[in-house]
Parts: sequence; structure tokens; C-alpha cells
Amino acid sequence: MDSASILQHPRRNLGSRHRSQADRFVKLAIKDSDRMDENLAWAEQNAQQAVLYDFTDERNWRCLANIKRLRGDGEGLALVLEDLFVVLGRDPNQLSQLDGVNHLEVGIELLEAAFLTDSLEPENWFKSLEGEALSRFAIRCRGLDFTDQRSNIVYGRRLERIRSAGHEELFIELVHHLLAHRPANHELWMELGRLHERRSEVDQAWLCYDHVQQIRPSEKVRDLFLQRLKGAMDGEEAIPWSGPSLDTRADFLTRMQSLSQNISEIQPEETSEVVGEIVEPNLRKLENLISAGDAAEAFFLARSLFTSGDEWAEEWMLKAQEML
Repeated sequence: MDSASILQHPRRNLGSRHRSQADRFVKLAIKDSDRMDENLAWAEQNAQQAVLYDFTDERNWRCLANIKRLRGDGEGLALVLEDLFVVLGRDPNQLSQLDGVNHLEVGIELLEAAFLTDSLEPENWFKSLEGEALSRFAIRCRGLDFTDQRSNIVYGRRLERIRSAGHEELFIELVHHLLAHRPANHELWMELGRLHERRSEVDQAWLCYDHVQQIRPSEKVRDLFLQRLKGAMDGEEAIPWSGPSLDTRADFLTRMQSLSQNISEIQPEETSEVVGEIVEPNLRKLENLISAGDAAEAFFLARSLFTSGDEWAEEWMLKAQEML
């Protein structure tokens, strides 16, 4: 099962525990040649669990890659590299350029080269940025597919590091690309909402908090924000504000829908007649998006329609939300 669909957050303690177990089995394999294959098999199983539980720790990837090399599994090592490139936001298809290369000879070097230029540790990654590197990173972010949850988390941490360095405008622009591809990332929505609130950008803060409360009803962040805004908590003078306008909400949802569109975008189909009635074009598009598994785009489209008064879209919004 794909680790991106299992984990909500990296669990470093479990990752370190399984990596330690893998290291022990590797040492046993080296000491006992008669049981080498058996011990390396156990080592690989634990190393895979280490990456599964914490894909943000480079040591876990090194451990798994080294075991693949020890077992002489060149194809397996190539798959490890491909998976790492997905987490790093790279196009795994680029690995096709390495067809015919002996991964048992150069696979470890490729892994280290990837970490050297694109560290999984946010602080190390930020320190490596020089000259126009930040601008190049921004250009790269605008064209990447962040639907993989692991990639979304890694880049979310990088963007938080950029924000903490004072690049708030760049953070706000780029974070929308991550959130458009994974709308269920409520923690990143919260961070963006807090930033807008500190900047006194009331409408944008409300939109972020509203989205969090929509996908996690138990988080009453939108209601608490309204209380703070109106001075109910501090006894301050209330501010007359009842939420952003309908146009502001619609523009926000339309923009997020546009950002969430995948490269393999579904082409709009012509309207057809069913039992003498014209099928609503947006309904047909929602059906196509849900069928294709494009839950993020379907969610923002359905929510935009529902916000604009098309009550029939609520059902589709909930369907898409369940898929997120």
C-alpha cells in the first residue's frame, strides 16, 4: 500500500526504530554468511517500514538503498530512486534516461547527489539556496504536481521555512499550489489563515479558516476567528463584518480549482440529452472529475457552485470531500 495514502504525518520515532532494527539485521548478515539472505530479507522489511513511517529522514532512504545494493537488487534500487524523486517533486519519468545504467554501481551515488542538491531537511535545504536559487525554486513549484501527500508535506515545510525568513508574499503565492492539489492539508490552511490574520487581511483569513472548518467540522477556527474579530473574547469594540462577499468567495474557489487541474486535464464534453432534458455542463464535468479521481478539482468546482446558490452541487462537494 502506498505510504502517501497511509500516513498523515511522518512519525520519526517509529522510523528510527525500524531503521535501527534494519541495521542490526545487516550486521548479522555480514557476520553469519549462512543466514545472510534471511537476515537481509528481515533488514529490507524493516528498512521499508522506516521509510514508510518517516520519509523525511534521509537516513531511512540510505538504509533501504544500501540493503537493496547488498541484495544485488538493481531493479529494486531503481524503484527506490523513483519513489524518492516523487517525494522530491521530480518527474519520475526522467529516470527513463538512466535505462541501461547499472544501478548497483551508481544508484547510491544518484541518491546522495539528490540529497546534496535537494535535502529533505528544510533547514539544510534553505541553507543551500544561493543567488537566484529561490527564484528558480518558485518557478519549479508552479509546475510541479503535489498530489502525492509526502511531496506536499516536504514542500509545505520548505515553504514554512521561506515564510520564517521573511518571504511572506512568495509563501502566500506558492502555498496555494500545494493546497490546490491537496485541499485536505488543514494544518497548512491554518498556517496561511494565521498569516492573513496577522496581516489584517480579514477576507482571506476567513476563507482559510472557513475551509478548515468545512473539512474538519470539529475545528471551530472560523467561529473563533469571528469572535476575535468582533471583540467578543477581549471585550473590545466589535467590528461590523459578516464575511467576504459572494464574489470574493467565488473568485477564491475558482482560482483554487484552476490551480488544482492536473497536466492530463479532462477535456470538456458536449452537453447531451437524457430523457429529454439537457444535462447540466457542470454536472457532467463533476461526474468526469470524480470518475477520473481528480477529487481536489471536483471539490473546489462543486463548492464554488454550491456557494453561488446551486444547491444540487452540495452532494458532489461531499463526494469529493470524502475522496480527499
